[in-house]
Amino acid sequence: MNIDDSWIESAWTEITRKIDRTKDRLQDTFPHVSINGVYDDNALDWWTNGFWPGILWLLYRENKEPVYRDLAVSCEKKLEAPLYEFELLHHDIGFMWIPTSVANYKITGNPLSLRHALTAASHLAGRFNLQGRFIRAWNGDNAIGWAIIDCLMNLPILFWASETTADPRFRHIAIAHADTVMREFIQQDGSVHHIVSFNPETGERIEALGGQGYSATSAWSRGVAWAIYGFALAYKYTGKERYLQASKKIADYYLGQLPQDMVPPWDFRAPAEQLWAKDTSAAACAASGLLELARLDANGQHYHDSAIKTLQSLYSNYGSWNEEEEGLIKESTVSFPENRHVSVPVIYGDFFFIEAILKVKGQTNFFW
Repeated sequence: MNIDDSWIESAWTEITRKIDRTKDRLQDTFPHVSINGVYDDNALDWWTNGFWPGILWLLYRENKEPVYRDLAVSCEKKLEAPLYEFELLHHDIGFMWIPTSVANYKITGNPLSLRHALTAASHLAGRFNLQGRFIRAWNGDNAIGWAIIDCLMNLPILFWASETTADPRFRHIAIAHADTVMREFIQQDGSVHHIVSFNPETGERIEALGGQGYSATSAWSRGVAWAIYGFALAYKYTGKERYLQASKKIADYYLGQLPQDMVPPWDFRAPAEQLWAKDTSAAACAASGLLELARLDANGQHYHDSAIKTLQSLYSNYGSWNEEEEGLIKESTVSFPENRHVSVPVIYGDFFFIEAILKVKGQTNFFW
């Protein structure tokens, strides 16, 4: 499939124009969702707080304008508070410190960012349940034995920590968790559970839970996207063929369920009357994951082509390039079962869209 280079450059021009404008208002805040065209600002411990500084680092790496770097550094400085207070942190440590501290260290070599990122990796490793061989998800008494599919995208901070320190213990934990996800989360058709509950004392599996999906056995589309990308990254770091095959199985399921516009509903197995609710953030994450998978798989051209079609659709059909909306991509869904932020732009959708566009433009070295 031939890439329309002019379209890609047009998309990149629109991205840079909009981020250049929104950075002046957002500054070093922590947006999650756009409400009535304006991004909100969240508490310092919120799980999405790495994505806005991650966007700033992506832009800085491309244009070298110091304002992007300075704002990203200021965001990272603010995140010292939850990092060292510790109590409110959970499985999403990677989402918070990979696009901030790991990004800063990779781009600038900042030793303080190295310390932040290794501290975060140690916190995540500390959530490992040895009996069940999984990383615990949220906090609270009801979640002591819970693991969730999202955590696959947090494992790269452990793989990176082992590479950086030459200490394999972080990698061992990441592999153990990834293997548990392979065994307990992937359904026969390639869809995935959002939550699996284990007995925290014995490690035995108890049950799957619906979480942000329609049911325990449904197919929450953003969870599917996390799994495509997460297993591809696990293969990149380890070279273990089983992770490549897992990513491909899940990707094949995902692509086989997509509607014509390449943007999934919030859950592939939701009732017909709920399928109107799209999740463009799932599409953006999946597109970036499919590009990674295509790069790693010798026979992966169809994954690349599908990612390009997805990005074209996001840009043309869901892009918001006017001044009335701060988000880039419309119609993401945070949690349909809770009726929470349905059909709105979300910051991680914007992040993965930008990341995927940069991959198509030829960038290969990313923060994960």
